[in-house]
Amino acid sequence: MIEPPQPQPQPQPLPHEPPELPELPAWQIAQWFNTDRALQLADLRGRIVLIHAFQMLCPGCVAHGLPLASKVHESFARDEVEVIGLHCVFEHHDAMQPHALRAFIQEYRLRFPIGVDLPSADGAIPRTMASWNLQGTPSTLVLDRSGRLRLHHFGAVDELRLGALIGRLEAQR
Repeated sequence: MIEPPQPQPQPQPLPHEPPELPELPAWQIAQWFNTDRALQLADLRGRIVLIHAFQMLCPGCVAHGLPLASKVHESFARDEVEVIGLHCVFEHHDAMQPHALRAFIQEYRLRFPIGVDLPSADGAIPRTMASWNLQGTPSTLVLDRSGRLRLHHFGAVDELRLGALIGRLEAQR
C-alpha cells in the first residue's frame, strides 16, 4: 500500500519575526541629521532597512544598539542595506534637545541618517514610537525590500541572529 505524501513542515520565522509581515505606518520626523533631505519609508523600498530606535541617555542603546547599527552601516552597501536611527524622546526631554543630539552624533561618530521622532501633543510617547508600538529603547526593526516588517525587537539584539536575518533577506533578491 502506498501512503499519501506527508505535509512538509513550513519554515518558521526567527524569534520576534512577525509571521504576518505587516508594513509600518509612515514615520513622523521633526528633524533629520546626517542626510540632506527628509527620508520616507517608501523611498527605501528595494533595500533592506534596519531601523534602530534609541535615546542618547539609554545605556542599552549606547552600549549595544548604536554600535551594532554602526557595524551594519559600515558592513553593507547603501543600495543593499540602509540603516536609519530613530531618536525617540519619551523621558528627560530637557536634556535631549537637538543641539545635544548633534553633539552626541559627532562624539559617537554615527554616520547613518538619524531622525528625531515628532513629539506627541501631550509630551509623552513620541508619535512614531506610539504608532509602531515600540516598548522602549533600544528597539530594532528590520524591513525587507518590499517594506514589510521582518523583525520588531525590544532590547539588545543578538548579532548572529540579526546577521542571519539580513543574510536571508539578501539571498531573496
